[in-house]
Amino acid sequence: MGKLKDWKTGADGQKFVASFSGGKDSTLALYEAMKTGQAVGLIIVLEEDGTRSRSHGMTVDFIKAQAESIDLPIHFAAASWANYEATFIEMLNKMKNLGADALVTGDLDMPEHGCWHEKVANIANLKLGMPLWQADHSEVVERFINLGFKTIVTTVNLTLGMREDDLGKVLTHEYVQELKSRGIDPCGEGGEFHTTVIDGPIFRQPITFQPCKIIREDNYAFLPLILI
Repeated sequence: MGKLKDWKTGADGQKFVASFSGGKDSTLALYEAMKTGQAVGLIIVLEEDGTRSRSHGMTVDFIKAQAESIDLPIHFAAASWANYEATFIEMLNKMKNLGADALVTGDLDMPEHGCWHEKVANIANLKLGMPLWQADHSEVVERFINLGFKTIVTTVNLTLGMREDDLGKVLTHEYVQELKSRGIDPCGEGGEFHTTVIDGPIFRQPITFQPCKIIREDNYAFLPLILI
């Protein structure tokens, strides 16, 4: 058997750029990487019109508020699925020129072979750091909550056990147990839900917001948030 990839510690002692969605996993990975390395910035890919994040559907203003509270510069680029990879690599090259030596992501279950993040990091001549890689999903969520992070559910897949009334729920120990009792992965790694982080130990101040009217699109329901 070959040697296991060193992705869990890939950003240790490195200047790094973090792929940031504003959700719990990318935020926790950033927190862990900041303990052993130096963050030089965050990157996020937006939908083609450049108004919302492709992964979580958050507004640019909200993501900027998160980055400002974390006290890190954030770099945006808009892309379609067709040119997503090329756009992402272009952003990595930009961050390499700004001093980054590694890419940090919040992935948990990435396969050792055929890893997309490893591919794009290699193209940009960056190391790959995934602090949460291969971690137990329940342990990751418990650690996130115990550290004092606060996140709310903002996207649900209605075909995977989630309901509209899950939107706006704060991820607490009790709610995690409820999700598990419903057969839902507590990290949402099956695409069941996405969250938006509003406070935590790397935030200088909480994000103040107000929820808007729920949006339904195909099998999904979204809870837009606006700053106040």
